[in-house]
Formats: sequence, structure tokens, C-alpha cells
Amino acid sequence: MAQECSSIENVQAVLSAQSYVADRALSTVVFLALALKRPIFLEGEPGTGKTEIAKAIAAGLGRQLIRLQCYEGLDTSAAVYEWNFAAQMIAIRAAEASGDKGDLRHSLFGPEFLIERPLLQAMRPQQGGAPVLLIDEIDRTDEPFEAFLLEALSDYQVTIPELGPVKAAEPPIVILTSNRTREVHDALKRRCLYHWVDYPSFARELEILTARAPEASATLSREVVAFVQRLRQEDLFKKPGVAETIDWAKCLLALDVLELSPEVISDTLGAILKYQDDIARLQGMEAKKILDDARQSLEPV
Repeated sequence: MAQECSSIENVQAVLSAQSYVADRALSTVVFLALALKRPIFLEGEPGTGKTEIAKAIAAGLGRQLIRLQCYEGLDTSAAVYEWNFAAQMIAIRAAEASGDKGDLRHSLFGPEFLIERPLLQAMRPQQGGAPVLLIDEIDRTDEPFEAFLLEALSDYQVTIPELGPVKAAEPPIVILTSNRTREVHDALKRRCLYHWVDYPSFARELEILTARAPEASATLSREVVAFVQRLRQEDLFKKPGVAETIDWAKCLLALDVLELSPEVISDTLGAILKYQDDIARLQGMEAKKILDDARQSLEPV
């Protein structure tokens, strides 16, 4: 375990240095994952910082970040390895032209023709220590890939039929994320330390925004967070996450906005809402009402 993460407080400090504000529960899960060399399974709404924590851990520990973005139909050729077919064909034609075929089959399946994908890369030794392997949005894959992943993470090993097993000398730091578009099998979750990443409280979201957009004034930051927190209470198709809060604040700064107004909100709704039906219902008086409610909820500084 890295010396700088020898305690929960150290973990919080490492993450804070990367402008990631983690509560004690999440910091504890990270500390235990590093100490016990167990994967972390982060589940929660989109935009709540699940992916960002993998980036923060990698940057904070000085490790390489290897990301496997999941999608429906993901298979081993995209996740683990594939052979460079074009290079193999060139090698075959070159051997035929020279008349020196030799042990062509053996040479065609050597390391120089192997294209390594994220899972295989994560098993290889890396400069600076074991990499951080981010398996993002695992809920987008199907059950056969889950089963394969279960085997790979049990022994931190993948098998290439032509070359044999490749086992990690040092287990990577594995972080799986899920937006819960479907339930992930319990067998995979049992291999991991689980943590639900919820929308933050007002105080924590304000702390996050201050860390990510420090140039924003205290007044604007408080109004932005209060408005987004109030907005999440509405019946929206997609509620804005922390990522949208940060994006919106940066958009407002680019427009030199000092405080919110219904007109400014209407002009910049695309930064926090991503569906036209949600945007349409917040135009005009509805945006003003939410802004008024948000301001009433603010305590005097």
C-alpha cells in the first residue's frame, strides 16, 4: 500500500490534493481497497463523481490510469486482446516471397503481433507501481462478459490461448462503476467493496464546486448549488449531477455572470439539463419560482 494512503485521513488528503472532495465513508472504502487489494464497486446516479475518483486516485498515487469503457456487446477482443491480422498477413506474404516459412505459426502468434487491450494492459508491470484499472459503466455490458470479468478479477489473470496465462505480478487497483441501468450480478459485487455514491448535501456540493471552480464568487457558488439542489426535487427525466453543477458554474463564469437571474438560467439550461422536455418545463416562470425557492433556502453568510 502506498505510504501516502496509510490511513483514511491520508486518503482524504490525497484525493483533496486532486480537487476531489470525498466524505469519510468513501475515503474508508478507498483505504480498505488499497490495504486489502480488493476491487471497488461504485454505484449511483450519473454525474456523481464515480469515474472522477478513479482519475483522482491514479493522479494522487502517481499511477497509470487504464480505462475500459463498457458497452453492450463488449467482448474479449475489445477488452483483453486481439491479434494484428493485417501485420500477420504481411508477415505471411513476406515469408512466402522469401521461401523461408520456418515455424510460421509460432512466430505469427508472438508478442509483436499482439494488440493489448485494457484488461491485459492492467496485468502488465507498469512504471511507478500497479495501475488503476477503471471499468466504467459495467451495467452496460451483458452477463457473459460479467462472468468473464468475475474470473479475471478473482485471480487477476487472463489467458491468451496461443501464449498461455498472463498473471499480474501486482494486482491493479480496480474500480468498477455502475449507473444502475440494470442490476449487476451478486457474484461480481461480492468480489468487491461496495459503495453507493449519492447526490451530495448542500455543504459538500458547495465544497466540491469551490474546489473545482475556485474563481467563482461565494455568492454565485451558493446560488448555483442551491438552485441545482432544488432542481433535483423536480420530476425530471434526468436530474443534474455534480458534473453538471461544475459545468454550469464554469459556463456562468465565462459569461461574467455575478448572480443568477431567470434570463441567465434560461440561456444556460443546456449546461445542466440534457433533455428538451426537461428544458421546456423550466423556461420562464418555473425557473424563477425555483430560483426564488433556492434563495429562500440559503442562510445568510
